[in-house]
Amino acid sequence: MARLIQIFEHERLTLTANERGEKLTPSELDKLYEFNDRHNNEYFTGIRDGVKFTEYVGVIQIGGLTIEILPKADKKQRNEPRDYDIWRNALLSMLAMCRQIKVESVSQASLNKRYHSLLDLYYEIYLDEVNALIHKGLIKQYRTHSANTRVLKGRIEFAENIKKNLIHQERFFTTHQVYDHQHTINQILLKGLDILSKIVTNPTIKDRICRTKLDFPDIKPTVITKAHFDKLKQSRKTIAYNEALKIAKMIILNYAPDIKNGQENMLALLFDMNKLWEEYVYRMLLRAQDNQYQIEFQNSQKFWEHKTIRPDIVVTKTEGANVEKFVIDTKWKIIDYRNPSDDDLKQMYAYNLYWDSGKCMLLYPKTEDFPESFGIFHKGRENGNACKLGFIEVLNGNGILDHEIGSVILNKLN
Repeated sequence: MARLIQIFEHERLTLTANERGEKLTPSELDKLYEFNDRHNNEYFTGIRDGVKFTEYVGVIQIGGLTIEILPKADKKQRNEPRDYDIWRNALLSMLAMCRQIKVESVSQASLNKRYHSLLDLYYEIYLDEVNALIHKGLIKQYRTHSANTRVLKGRIEFAENIKKNLIHQERFFTTHQVYDHQHTINQILLKGLDILSKIVTNPTIKDRICRTKLDFPDIKPTVITKAHFDKLKQSRKTIAYNEALKIAKMIILNYAPDIKNGQENMLALLFDMNKLWEEYVYRMLLRAQDNQYQIEFQNSQKFWEHKTIRPDIVVTKTEGANVEKFVIDTKWKIIDYRNPSDDDLKQMYAYNLYWDSGKCMLLYPKTEDFPESFGIFHKGRENGNACKLGFIEVLNGNGILDHEIGSVILNKLN
């Protein structure tokens, strides 16, 4: 039976039931430990009889269990169903704005109740994309093929021909060009379908996978690794494949089959919330910029020897002959405004010097009304060297991800 557990980042999940009666089974916990070991303990921390999640959000499926790890930028302790719905929709919207998922698919998901989890939404998008490609006609490519044939075509491989055709002289072992569907791109799409057929539990989606595979050309399956994706080259013919390949890459590279008994196959799609927040702020600033502002993302400079420094966002404001630079570094964490991290402040001090910026800002999600003002570094630029702790509402008054924060952030710099 399919189970869905929704949990917020930095919370715990153990073999003992929580206040909502949710818990892991020993085999599910073993699978999480195994997955985390393979990824250098990056996604969560192993604790006694459980795991503690970190800043990674997204979704994990283990057999019939789906775990949604959601962001949360407030201090409310009550975990009501509405809280999970609000932050799940916020995560979906943020993924859409950062182009990790199709915008129109997110608007559809808010109306479509058949989605059991975020993974189901990704599965549906993948199937939509693959079916659209099949309907248009999957592309063919030339490949080199060696085979024993009754027709002489291409180049005879004399050693193999003597070995195989000493008696059957009516045959020829040749190497020749074949123009068909048997190439890496189509093999990647097929591999994605094969994985989904093993891990999907939603009967509606499972039926779609079976029908899609029936419509797929007869292609020999192969093992797909990261190297296959690295070697892909985009051309005019393959542009239509971009969305399907992007999701296929997520599915294939994050799939962990259960070698022992096949009951606990695992798939994880996880996103670093710090990076997601950073890119979201950047995209909202782009929406708010006008002729007065220029927004640059991850602008780097040489720092020491081979090392570089790279602030999240650099804003250049031009008023006539006056040009002023501001540096913004985003932080997805809740802090005490009276005691920011020394490391964060030292980092901003360096940014001000290297970008000749008089003002910089550490930008955090807002949890309550904190006072905001530019604090002064005691040494540095002759014309002033200041840093502000800025706090921004993630959700608007309706509990929806706020897409108008760009202009609010720019105002905080002035």
